[in-house]
Amino acid sequence: MSVATFDILLASLRSGLAFQDTTMRRSISPEERLLLTLRFLATGNSFASLHYEYLLGISTISGIVCHTCQLIWQRLREAVMPTPTADDWLRIADGFYQSSQFPNCIGALDGKHIRVKKPPHSGSQYFNFKQYFSIVLLALVDSNYRFIIVDIGDYGSTADSRIFCSSRMGERLRANQLALPEPRRLPRSSASAAPFVIVADEGFALSPHVMRAFPRRDLDDRKRIFNYRLSRARRYVECAFGILSNKWRVFTMAIQLDPATVDSVIKACCVLHNYAREYSQDIDMESQLPVINTAMNWGPGRPTNSGVRVQDTFADYFLTSEGAVPWQYSCVGGVQAIQWI
Repeated sequence: MSVATFDILLASLRSGLAFQDTTMRRSISPEERLLLTLRFLATGNSFASLHYEYLLGISTISGIVCHTCQLIWQRLREAVMPTPTADDWLRIADGFYQSSQFPNCIGALDGKHIRVKKPPHSGSQYFNFKQYFSIVLLALVDSNYRFIIVDIGDYGSTADSRIFCSSRMGERLRANQLALPEPRRLPRSSASAAPFVIVADEGFALSPHVMRAFPRRDLDDRKRIFNYRLSRARRYVECAFGILSNKWRVFTMAIQLDPATVDSVIKACCVLHNYAREYSQDIDMESQLPVINTAMNWGPGRPTNSGVRVQDTFADYFLTSEGAVPWQYSCVGGVQAIQWI
């Protein structure tokens, strides 16, 4: 984060970080409070280590980090992660089509396990299928690696599909309360209009607004091409998680805090991630990406008939001259070629 970006961030938070001096002692300045919090988020250093760096008590550091993270979420969320409108969804869909050639896509959805120290008396609630304790960050991401909607705080033992179904995002999607635009025709296609969809992995159930890949058995060229085209759009959420973890190194180790404070830390990092994307455009975020683990997180959920029809609509479109891209057959190992006009 550049000095100019830090100054803009400090100006947004200063009033909430300023405390009154007393006759007993001077208050800790807003600059030092914000620097301390960013240092913790960017390095993951323990409070005991920060105690020697900043010459502050461990309990004081704990209170500063917790308060500042909550303030970052409260002050900046509406500015850098606003509730999307119909026009916002259209802009996001245009971005996905330009970057990944997947039309009518309004976001890539996935969950990330944030490693934590086992909370007291929690049993196996936080123990996930990767064999460690975690809290789940469920996120919807656009083609600029920005978080659109996040859901934070579910147990690590809960499958992504269950988290999505019980989340406010999933409930509003099923109730048609996300202000999604009306279905529109796929680019250069004369077929009937297709709905706007979210792309996700096999851990989520297929529905009219959530697209997932075809099962890996009995794949023909049509299904392989659809899976390839969907994976090109879905990779943005994986890359966003990689950027988040690489920039805010607190996520590279088990966070030694209580679950409520961990939730505040995750919220603050998600907001700061979007803030950095908006105010630090000179930084090449893609160069910071680590190697991505592409293992699938299988979860429950039966596909709906309407979801299958929408999936078939996209699969058929990707085989037409209007929807195909020149390299798709070579990428899936097929032998069919397309004549381009």
